Amino acid sequence: MLLPANAQALSLEVKLTGLEGRYLSNVEALLAIYQERGDKEMSVPRLRALYRQAPEQIREALAPFGLYRVEIESSLTEPSADDGTWTAAFKVNPGDPVKIGQIDYRVTGAGADNPRFPKQFPMKIGDPLIHSDYEKAKSRILNIASEEGYINANLVRHLVLIDPVAYEAIVEFHLETGEQFYLGRVRFKQDLLKDAFLEKFVNFKPGVIYNPELLLGLQGRLIGTEYFSEVEIQPLRDQIGPDRQVPIEVIATRNKANVYRVGIGYGTDVGPRFNLDYRRRYIGRSGHNLRAEIEVSQIEQSLVGEYRIPIRNPVQDYLLIRPEYYAFDTDSREGDLFKLSVAQSVLTKHGWRRILGVDYRYEDFSVATEDDGNFNGLVPNISWSKVVADDPINTRNGYKINAYFQGTSEDLLSTNNWLSAQLNYKLIKSLGEKMRFIGRTNLGAIWAANVDDVPASQRFFAGGDNSIRGWAFDVLGPDDPLNNETVGGRFLAVGSLELEHQIVGNWGGAVFTDFGNAFDPDYPEKWEQSVGLGIRYSTPIGPVRLDLAYALTKDPAGFRLHFALGPDL
Repeated sequence: MLLPANAQALSLEVKLTGLEGRYLSNVEALLAIYQERGDKEMSVPRLRALYRQAPEQIREALAPFGLYRVEIESSLTEPSADDGTWTAAFKVNPGDPVKIGQIDYRVTGAGADNPRFPKQFPMKIGDPLIHSDYEKAKSRILNIASEEGYINANLVRHLVLIDPVAYEAIVEFHLETGEQFYLGRVRFKQDLLKDAFLEKFVNFKPGVIYNPELLLGLQGRLIGTEYFSEVEIQPLRDQIGPDRQVPIEVIATRNKANVYRVGIGYGTDVGPRFNLDYRRRYIGRSGHNLRAEIEVSQIEQSLVGEYRIPIRNPVQDYLLIRPEYYAFDTDSREGDLFKLSVAQSVLTKHGWRRILGVDYRYEDFSVATEDDGNFNGLVPNISWSKVVADDPINTRNGYKINAYFQGTSEDLLSTNNWLSAQLNYKLIKSLGEKMRFIGRTNLGAIWAANVDDVPASQRFFAGGDNSIRGWAFDVLGPDDPLNNETVGGRFLAVGSLELEHQIVGNWGGAVFTDFGNAFDPDYPEKWEQSVGLGIRYSTPIGPVRLDLAYALTKDPAGFRLHFALGPDL
């Protein structure tokens, strides 16, 4: 049996000359013969049809830039051999863009004297007619009408005419504003929460100018709470009174009450990790909610609950009651910790998250062979934190800062006296399109008579993925000279400098150095440092980071591999 050989795919080269920049980009995007030049199904009849259509497509692609006197010289060259390449050549002279010769701009109606409307059309006589600029100007004026409450505004006339003889553009723009309207009272149609609670999400009062952005903001805040699966905002225009106030009805559908999540992961510091998370989106009719999480890893097991009570601005401010239990067993310490926290968390006007609270803590711990103890008492605390990022997942520019103060004394029914302060800062700065600088510092100080008065969970240690790479988690710090075991310190100073460079696609590389340690005045001090190389891969849930760190000051010096996944900030 004889089988026919596969037909030879037609080879086509398209040459465009006389254009550059955005002119060339737009022509290439809209020119069918250029877009289909690599099509394996291309036939000679199809090629000739595309070639005939090309001049008109080139003119259409250049028209948005005001180019209406485009001259095109084209040729289609057949190959000399059956397996040769066809060549479609287009030499384009775009000519000069048409300029605006006349503008007829009018705003009439009740809003004619509103100072927010520009006195002159945003484009001027003599400007080149760029259609995208015209659309921007039109949208700007219509947005003003919308924001100023002219809900019946009518664009009576909007034309751009080209006079081919005079080679000039004529712009006509007539807007009739109609009456100005205002937002009325908001009423809720739902069966989940108290209306008095939901009214806290409304950040405008009846009588303000009708601005759709205010309604979109209200919808976004309600959806963001996760109380509701759907939120519909309905302006009741049929109920507008003589004061021109538009009543607003919010129709909300309650969300599922319970959410469960199971997760597994792996980190160099903790090894395999399993967690089970439960959330109750709403409890009662005042917006309370609950969260509980169980996490199990090789070095720590935890059970955490959190009960939130919205206050003031319910989108961002709340009281919380948080019971926590931890069982930890690392290379440097082991023990059990129980905490019961009551705190107020609010967002300040400058964007800082401030948490003010008091904990009851009981901790039973062992740090070194001869360092067993326990802590029992109340610990007041306060913290400020802030995250600023251009992209919360794959950040190019941003920073994260956290300052934390806590302490206790025997006057607070505590078994020890100590005061602690911490400052953590991380900066990400882009250096061009493909490079990032990442800097990190962790500083801490504890004021106590000696380190034995400080519970193990509050002492400072160093080492690990997010500290000094090249060492295991929390193995660095002051060593007891008698048994050479790490006991933790009252001071912390750790820093990191890193450069990342995109190599190809989502792949990148990094070089870094980490340095510092935990210190204590009662023990010998030692400065540690590592250097290393890393591989990065960007994903929708944050970069994958694989680092090989070389511990310069370790005796003997050696390598350690670190793996992490998630957002940088």
